[in-house]
Amino acid sequence: MTSGPDLQATARTALACLDLTSLNDSETPAEIERLCRRATGPFGATAAVCVWPRRAALARSLLPPAVAVAAVANFPEGGSDVERALRDTAEIVDAGAQEVDVVLPYRDLAAAPALLAAVRRACAGLTLKVILETGELKDEAAIRIACRMALDAGADFLKTSTGKTPVSATPAAARVLLRAIADDAAARPRVGFKPAGGIRTVADAGVHIALVQEVLGAAAANPTRFRIGASGLLDDIEAVLAGRTGGTPAAGY
Repeated sequence: MTSGPDLQATARTALACLDLTSLNDSETPAEIERLCRRATGPFGATAAVCVWPRRAALARSLLPPAVAVAAVANFPEGGSDVERALRDTAEIVDAGAQEVDVVLPYRDLAAAPALLAAVRRACAGLTLKVILETGELKDEAAIRIACRMALDAGADFLKTSTGKTPVSATPAAARVLLRAIADDAAARPRVGFKPAGGIRTVADAGVHIALVQEVLGAAAANPTRFRIGASGLLDDIEAVLAGRTGGTPAAGY
């Protein structure tokens, strides 16, 4: 495991690439205010905050322009109701957010192309991250099919998970998504990767940073090509950067 300066460097990359996330059903405006304050902390700003569509306008009003607002669509169920996904997307667009994290209909892959194409059209000009829910797809072949559908729909990022299922981001799933990007000539120079769910420490983040660098190249470990979706990770990032104990990998990493 990395330590000392290496762990601090990993923490700085993780902070710059963090989508600080709060997606609890009972979220209050006060909690969103606290989230936005944390996104611009003493060691620098996160890449974005990620919230429900109904909280996107509030988050946008509280954050500096350099911190993006992402909001989720078709979340977390990943159903095949195109109109529901479009209502979420319209709310995100109207709120002035910059990024849409949409859940691919992973239980009904046949419905995915039409839903993703409709959402892509509805948020033209915004960053589109497609959540594949890899822990539920399970089979690597199915994950590859979902990757292909997302890329064909014009995804800007492939994202592993909602964080709401028993299995979220794993290094094995990350490698499949990264290879799908790397093996596509059009996607390789522009499409990013976002692991989400279960990433709680700098060491956990470091596993995914290393994979991005290995598959897409060292230059891809930046916020335009790499994000980490997490809520508790910022605690460990700040502990490492402050020189306190931190960085111990979570179970599964």
